[in-house]
Amino acid sequence: MGVALVQGDITGEQVDAIVNAANSSLLGGGGVDGAIHRRGGPAILDECRALRASHYGRGLPTGKAVATTAGNLSARWVIHTVGPVWSAAEDRSQLLRDCYRNSLRVADELGATTVAFPLISAGVYGWPVDDAVRQALTVLREAASTEVRLVLLGADAFATAQRVAATFVTD
Repeated sequence: MGVALVQGDITGEQVDAIVNAANSSLLGGGGVDGAIHRRGGPAILDECRALRASHYGRGLPTGKAVATTAGNLSARWVIHTVGPVWSAAEDRSQLLRDCYRNSLRVADELGATTVAFPLISAGVYGWPVDDAVRQALTVLREAASTEVRLVLLGADAFATAQRVAATFVTD
């Protein structure tokens, strides 16, 4: 189906599921995570606390994905995934691709046909935007039965994503 690049606020996307670039605690934070929890309301945090109490006492591992309600968001679900922190000394790109791959798997299990993704790990986790886009597109372009949107916050990130997508070469 392809990947649509969208400039804007992911919390306003009209989709079945919104992917959250969460921290491992699942208890909210800054950036996309904080915005989703603030706009989605306490129902998301309540379900995240229940997940921590039942399955993820030590937190959600990097690259894994799990779903909760979307609370007050227009989406039905939030799919939480924990991206890796960028490292120049260690290649963590497989973990970043796992975030997208596992989120798509969860979306499929839920029956979600439209999914909005943020650019995972490209904020406070320090992943270079151009490579983060490359990693995302490597996985998302293979989502055959799901309408996928990669939502970029800000004109610079959106322009970078457009540039990378225009030159994206299949291996």
